[in-house]
Amino acid sequence: MILVGAIAVLILVTSVLWIGAWLYGTISEDFKAPEPWRWFVACIAPMMIAVYGLKKRNLCTSGAVAGVIIGFLLTLSNLCFFAALLSFFFIGSRATKFKSHLKRKLEIDFKEGGQRNWIQVVCNGGVAAWLAIIYMIEVGCTELPINFKRHYTSSWLAMAVLGSLSCCCGDTLASELGTVIGESSPRLITNFKIVPKGTNGGISAAGTIASGIGGLLVGAAYYAVLLATLQDLPLVENPPQWPLLLVATLSGILGSMIDSLLGATVQYSGMSI
Repeated sequence: MILVGAIAVLILVTSVLWIGAWLYGTISEDFKAPEPWRWFVACIAPMMIAVYGLKKRNLCTSGAVAGVIIGFLLTLSNLCFFAALLSFFFIGSRATKFKSHLKRKLEIDFKEGGQRNWIQVVCNGGVAAWLAIIYMIEVGCTELPINFKRHYTSSWLAMAVLGSLSCCCGDTLASELGTVIGESSPRLITNFKIVPKGTNGGISAAGTIASGIGGLLVGAAYYAVLLATLQDLPLVENPPQWPLLLVATLSGILGSMIDSLLGATVQYSGMSI
């Protein structure tokens, strides 16, 4: 019932935004109003993903509602953003369920399927959604190549969105896979002492590699859609786009390291005896 209400609200908000975009487009020559098909995709795709997440128990109801809103904003602004978010969702969901029987022994608050609530969804996608809003205001709803000379603002905002989602995906894979793969014990990031698996702030080679792969996969999804949407543009007019894969990979590793540092310094750690 809550999800149905959220869908109704989303349709209403979409209608208001469409009228607002049309009016703004009449007074601003630089603003590129979204095409009708983009509105349709932005409404339908996030809803389908939310329903899938509920059925697979990847999301609780509040998480699904938050996911629909965030997905709508990212899809409307740039299809590359949506591709990055979609890859993060499916990769993170699969990683959460990987060797769940081992995670049950390590996590006191373990939930089958790792059902994300609205707080977790906003923490992972909220920054990207806010950047997408700024992107729509400053650039419009369109896909542009990464070119800091010709498209300075859009390039920075696009890299920020990609970095945010890659960072979160890398951290998710490091947390979900690093604790159940690899034979070596993790080491605390602050002093590199050996700690038990599941300890906040612990890092391992397996987890670090997983974080880089997570960022790379998100970057690959972004890159594939970018090439598909820019196939009509001459590539010689823009720099190579492949370096964004490197940015995404490094963002994934950096995200896991920052999370580990925060876990080791400000997050409570305890042991049940």
